Amino acid sequence: MTSARRGVALLLALAALVIALAPPALAAVLEVGSSGGDVTKVQQKLIQWGYLTGTADGKYGEKTRAAVAAFQRKNGLAVDGRVGPATAAAMGVSLSGAGSSGGSVAAASSSIISADHRLLAKLVYAEARGESYKGQVAVAAVVLNRVASASFPNTISGVIYQSGAFSCVSNGSINNTPDSTAIRAALDALNGWDPTGGCLYYYNPKATRDKWIRTRTVKTVIGNHSFAV
Repeated sequence: MTSARRGVALLLALAALVIALAPPALAAVLEVGSSGGDVTKVQQKLIQWGYLTGTADGKYGEKTRAAVAAFQRKNGLAVDGRVGPATAAAMGVSLSGAGSSGGSVAAASSSIISADHRLLAKLVYAEARGESYKGQVAVAAVVLNRVASASFPNTISGVIYQSGAFSCVSNGSINNTPDSTAIRAALDALNGWDPTGGCLYYYNPKATRDKWIRTRTVKTVIGNHSFAV
């Protein structure tokens, strides 16, 4: 090897060593005093789920801190009123890491956070992948409303696999891999968004031949689905 080539090889080796030894970038954390697009998107989530009132102004004050703490408490997270990696993941958002002066939150995370989340996302994908985002969240919310009702099994898997409850179970489409939209919709429902206002049933009036389901009181219509109690 020539001296020039040896010099280049040495420089490359030194560069690789510097990269390997460099400290990792600090994860973004939002707290009182932060501002910008990241804060706005977190506030929008908190307002949507009922933890925060008012408007999303992009300023992380005491009201936002209290709302984050309430979200953390409900979801079994460390309660510090700050949005770090764990809280952001539970909210379904990805912090930009651009600092408190600006930046934006990327599209809601498509990461699966639990077995229940995965199963609920599969149900949403199988039953409502052609619906609007709100319509997909609504389908997930019906499952969670059933879990909370004394008339149904008290677990997500129990509700979904209850005999005759969902056609996607009998036809096998429940086993398909959910896309990122279904995953996000399931997480939004798990975090408290219920576009149906407490409905326990949904159906497509153009597709079903079930006479019984048509006897239920329809509370709202979202896309192709009627949501009823």
